[in-house]
Amino acid sequence: MTMFQWTEKSADVLQQGGVIAPDERLPWSLTTAMGVQHVIAMFGATVLAPILMGFDPNVAVLMSGIGTLIFFLITGGRVPSYLGSSFAFIGVVIAATSYAGKGVNAQIGLALGGIIACGALYALIGVLVQAVGTGWIERFMPPVVTGAVVAVIGLNLAGIPIKNMASSNFDAWMQAATVVCVGVVAVMTRGMVQRMLILVGLIAASALYALFANGWGLGKPVDFSGVAHASWLGLPGLAAPIFDANAMLLIAPVCFILVAENLGHVKAVSAMTGRDLDRYIGRTFIGDGVATMVSGAVGGTGVTTYAENIGVMAATKVYSTAIFLVAAAIAILMGFSPKFGALIQAIPLPVMGGISIVVFGLIAVAGAKIWVDNKVDFADNKNLIVAAVTLVLGTGDFTLKFGEFAMGGIGTATFGAILLYALLNRGK
Repeated sequence: MTMFQWTEKSADVLQQGGVIAPDERLPWSLTTAMGVQHVIAMFGATVLAPILMGFDPNVAVLMSGIGTLIFFLITGGRVPSYLGSSFAFIGVVIAATSYAGKGVNAQIGLALGGIIACGALYALIGVLVQAVGTGWIERFMPPVVTGAVVAVIGLNLAGIPIKNMASSNFDAWMQAATVVCVGVVAVMTRGMVQRMLILVGLIAASALYALFANGWGLGKPVDFSGVAHASWLGLPGLAAPIFDANAMLLIAPVCFILVAENLGHVKAVSAMTGRDLDRYIGRTFIGDGVATMVSGAVGGTGVTTYAENIGVMAATKVYSTAIFLVAAAIAILMGFSPKFGALIQAIPLPVMGGISIVVFGLIAVAGAKIWVDNKVDFADNKNLIVAAVTLVLGTGDFTLKFGEFAMGGIGTATFGAILLYALLNRGK
């Protein structure tokens, strides 16, 4: 395919349980609906990360859309992925800026300079990968490693909805109800409705929440006052970077975590689509790195390929890159529209938590599917040890610190799996 062309498939393909490949697309009306689904999937984390660092959430949403467009252009529209705020930056940004955890980060400029440095180093790694090729990937990341890394991405994130998105017993029950709503749509419906399981399930769960909370007073009511008072158009709060050597040295190494995440995501998408995307890995690194630099230049967070959106693709079997152009356009509109952002933020947190449980679970299962599809032999102790250790490191969020820099569960699990496999495979 050329960069902006896809082979159009009718909705009948979905009715028959077919797959929409990256170089194919549904009619634009259905593609737009799918794009909305992906915006919902990314929104919670993309807004939460900047809040935790004292950044403007609207800038983060705006730059997630622009970053996704940059990624699309650099990868030639061949890798379906969405870029959103990376949680890997939170610890080092707080350390570099001494952020107290509430309100606007007064030292945001220091963080932005470090984020740009990180993006530059990340892009340079991508250039190196493009130059030397990707043969090393198969050698260091066979199916037992990639399956474990993909599974860990979902398992590591599982604590976010479980611990942070249900503050009461009612909220926990609503999370469970949301899971059931999505499950019912996934199993009991057919065709297009089934493929829109995340969006349809979210709408059904939100209506159920409003009945119990607004109607019967069992929980915090859904509040649309923010939507009513928000303006339709508004410029987000942009900020300028400050290039400080200490902050840059502290934040730049985050690129190695982003490399690990990106590798796992590309492997997951390759496995789901049946397409060999390894030859685009250098481009994905460059795209992610450039997008991070552009985001940091105007006050946005560092960005990364999003596991949430990979989970949506796994559920819908629609991998068209056209969807991410639509999602990016919607995110850009949201960045300039406080009202649209307020509408998404009005979605009850427990409902978003239930959606997250489903999406993260789908990612974990996608990792196990890699093992099944490649017939990984767990009678081989090498495979058994690598998979077992990787899953526990990632799920337990095993963290290693190098001075002020901390590598969390996804990073330690990814690099640990690669290094452990290389060690146990010596001489074979």
